[in-house]
Amino acid sequence: MNIQKLMKQAQQMQAGMAAAQEELAKRTVDATVGGGKVTVVATCAGDVVSIKIDKSVVDPEDVDFLQDLVLKGVQEAVNKGKEVAATEMKKLTGGMGLPF
Repeated sequence: MNIQKLMKQAQQMQAGMAAAQEELAKRTVDATVGGGKVTVVATCAGDVVSIKIDKSVVDPEDVDFLQDLVLKGVQEAVNKGKEVAATEMKKLTGGMGLPF
């Protein structure tokens, strides 16, 4: 086993993972809940970028419903982003099960 070759491969993989993480931090996914009433956009790094709420669900008498919709939308968008990130990292690591 050539340790230098192995170290070079590890460095290349590390550089590839860093580049992928940078790209994923810019890449966005969106989730729509409540029949299209709430849309959340998040990066694949888990940062929420925007939330759009249809005026028809803004009811001062039922704030709980709106809160639930927003929470569900955020959770769904973040989960989608995590799934995309995991898929992209798995491509780089060849399914080696490395943490990212």
